[in-house]
Amino acid sequence: MDVLRPGDPARIGGHRLLGRLGAGGMGVVYLGRTEAGALAAIKVILPEYAGDEDFRTRFRREAEAARRVDSRWAVPVTGADTDSETPWLATEFVPGPTLSEVVARCGPLPTRSVHVLGRLLSRALTAVHGAGLVHRDVKPGNVLLTADGPRLIDFGIARAAEATALTATGLVVGTPGFLPPEQATGAGAGAGPEGDVFSLGCLLAYAATGRPPFGSGAVDALLYRTVHDEPDLAGVDDPALRALLGECLAKDPAARPAAADLDTRIAEDMPGDGASADWLPEDVARMIAERSAAMLALPDIEATVNTSATTPAPARRRFLALAAGGAVALGAGTFAAVRLIGDEPDGRSGASPAGRRWVIGVHADLTGAQKAAGRAQERGVRLAVDRFNSRTDKPFTLAVKVLDDGGDPARSVRVAEEFARDRDVLAVIGPTGDAVTGAALPAYDEAVLPLLTVSSLQISYPARVNAAFFQASPSYAALSMPIVNRLLLRPDVERLGVLIDRSGGQAAYQAGYATNLMTPSLTTGTTHPRVVPAGTTDLGPVIADLLGHRSDALFYAGDAAGGARAARALAATPFKGPSMAQHTVMRPEFLERAGETAEGWEFIAPFTDAGGVSGEPGVPGAADFAAAHRKRFGAAPAAWSAEAYDVIGLVAQEVAALVGSATKGGAGPTGSPTATPSGSTPSGGTPSAGTTSADGRPGRAALVAAIAASRYEGISRTYAFDEERQQLVGQDAHLYRAEGGRYRYLGPAPKPKS
Repeated sequence: MDVLRPGDPARIGGHRLLGRLGAGGMGVVYLGRTEAGALAAIKVILPEYAGDEDFRTRFRREAEAARRVDSRWAVPVTGADTDSETPWLATEFVPGPTLSEVVARCGPLPTRSVHVLGRLLSRALTAVHGAGLVHRDVKPGNVLLTADGPRLIDFGIARAAEATALTATGLVVGTPGFLPPEQATGAGAGAGPEGDVFSLGCLLAYAATGRPPFGSGAVDALLYRTVHDEPDLAGVDDPALRALLGECLAKDPAARPAAADLDTRIAEDMPGDGASADWLPEDVARMIAERSAAMLALPDIEATVNTSATTPAPARRRFLALAAGGAVALGAGTFAAVRLIGDEPDGRSGASPAGRRWVIGVHADLTGAQKAAGRAQERGVRLAVDRFNSRTDKPFTLAVKVLDDGGDPARSVRVAEEFARDRDVLAVIGPTGDAVTGAALPAYDEAVLPLLTVSSLQISYPARVNAAFFQASPSYAALSMPIVNRLLLRPDVERLGVLIDRSGGQAAYQAGYATNLMTPSLTTGTTHPRVVPAGTTDLGPVIADLLGHRSDALFYAGDAAGGARAARALAATPFKGPSMAQHTVMRPEFLERAGETAEGWEFIAPFTDAGGVSGEPGVPGAADFAAAHRKRFGAAPAAWSAEAYDVIGLVAQEVAALVGSATKGGAGPTGSPTATPSGSTPSGGTPSAGTTSADGRPGRAALVAAIAASRYEGISRTYAFDEERQQLVGQDAHLYRAEGGRYRYLGPAPKPKS
């Protein structure tokens, strides 16, 4: 739960508001308490949507739909006013975590837990369907877990089974990955109760395996798999559960069982009396208990009336988030690393002459699968801050605050929310990977907090209202261009074999797809693509197929282990043409597993060699950076370190320019015409566009605009962003080759002559 903000109301419909449970593009959900002491989750629609009659009609329909459902396993409506100037809807507050949170933190559930989950949710859906409704958004995020069973929530897009949906023709309604084929094709108005059963099957498969049965990633590919592919139920070992899921996930709605039938077919004991949570694993039960314990402190909270723009006492505000000790409200162990230091290791430059000290955030994976990249980026940021703070004329001092998401999307959201709340944070570098970046974007966007990633390369992310996100590295699509140029702009290559290994996830799919797509656009050559399922161990037949179709060159998109298998399989053939792998393969594991067969493989990478990746001198102009890195950290810079260093240089440049501009505009930051008086900053505690705070700090929106228009010469590339999507302009990339058991830097990747 987040604290209330200066612009938030103190009361709604007889509820005193205690804090924010969440926020989206359409409204805010608050935790409230009635005069009788009952807790409620209160959804309040934003003013700009309250005046939209179509939107108000949909919201009114949501309230009416939720009121019609009578089930212990569906969260009941406790109050609503859909006709007021500020429409709101209150439901019983359930302190338990969502199923998506539980699986992300604790892993897949055991078979008995999945059976109980399925049986009780089928009862909730039976009540929904018995009321003449279709939920249409059954997914892990809409299921709360409690000691005595699950609760189905959010009837935001529910509708009467016979009603016409209030959506545009062809609009996909629901959540990709958990919606039925009939909704995936855009025929949402025709999806009936059978669609909810399909979604329940997806949800139960996710609970049992830890992943959606039709994968994840790009929406169009996900919808295609939902309609055409069989579900991936690997890991569901219980025969009865596997058979039941297969029926729920039938493509033909008529072949699926009804929700009421599922209740009778799942032979599993219900949770024991007394809310013992005996139906769940111990770690999940503990997580639920912690959430419930946090709520025990709420009746003692009195400083919740928010009648002014001033910020309530920090100790009382923090108590909301840290109730019952140890960040319980966010879940124990929320962050594995939280550090805030001044970054003056030698004791120099403790503060600027003006006494202003602001923060650069590092949102990184420091303990998960991408911890090497996350650590390298943290070090690059620290060196850039060192460099800035060493200036004798600096107008302010920078500090570094580091939060670790462990590569977990759920934790990534909490990290983003923590940075967004900290008014001293100017900008954030990160996150490290694609999935965690997508999860964190809404929080950064709502706070208008500049977010710059150097290693999240997804081709596209959902558009955001405030456009505070910058992709400061070439995407997989942009990297496909130098890949095609390197492999096909030569006289001996006419056809490129493209091997997409699903073991590499979305990174492999997007890189391979883009390379296949760009080949005929950039060259006169052709491609022969092959996709292999995740976990394929024998790539020999696939390699033989690629060569049998006259492939003169080979591009592998996947992970390091799969790349090694491809290298060994290719070495067993007479093939002598060029072979290249995606940069995600470029890890020590590839060299170790491939052995001599790795020799000669090339890689197009988005990161430069600043004197450490290949063990050679590195790119021109990086000598000082490499020397400083060795002095401070006792090691050569790793991949992604120079890019993070560059991006902080860009941010510092723009902040300094904004501060200088504000100072020249008047008698100084606090006396300039653009200064915002103390206590009058907009909601969220950060200055708005075109303003500075009382200490001269630029507003976050103003910094977003400055970064969007910036141009910066860094070690690795020139940084500039396109206006439409704020992605990096240009195709700059770097070329490496495996030689003698190491990766040798060959220089900038080739570009076409015209």
